[in-house]
Amino acid sequence: MKLLADWLPIVAFFVVYKTVDLYWATAVAIGLSVLFIALMRIKGQAIDRMQWISLALIVVFGGATLVLHDEQFIKLKPTILYGAFCLVFLLPQLLGKALVIEKMLGQKVELPGSVWQRLNTAWAIFFAGMAVLNWWVAQAFSTDTWVNFKLFGGIGLTLAFVLAQGVYMSRHVKETQQ
Repeated sequence: MKLLADWLPIVAFFVVYKTVDLYWATAVAIGLSVLFIALMRIKGQAIDRMQWISLALIVVFGGATLVLHDEQFIKLKPTILYGAFCLVFLLPQLLGKALVIEKMLGQKVELPGSVWQRLNTAWAIFFAGMAVLNWWVAQAFSTDTWVNFKLFGGIGLTLAFVLAQGVYMSRHVKETQQ
């Protein structure tokens, strides 16, 4: 359900944008995001910090887009979300606390501490880069180009990054797991 909750609002946004307009697409994305979080709560499923951040941002920035009829707010939402994700990964590392990536994957994969540090840093840098890239595409190109980038570029870059992380991790998995 988490994967569906993360990706369906994005895909639905794209489809509704292409068939109707940006404002309907924004309303659908808000509605689906709220619906999935509500369903997860009803089913007693855990909702992680990133999902709460994402929900808050789609409601606030999507709501501002609808109320003010200004597409700049919804275009800014991914930039803020990626920036927040960057901070979620970076701040605990800078404060000497448990690494987010190790918390997420440490039960499944055993890696040396230095590798967890590099992975966590890589995720923070990736999200910072995605924030800047989204902002640039939103400002420099048409809304149509931004919507295409949001779905295909964002997903494509994320999948490529995840695959690269997997390859990197596989080279460092401790001998006990191989």
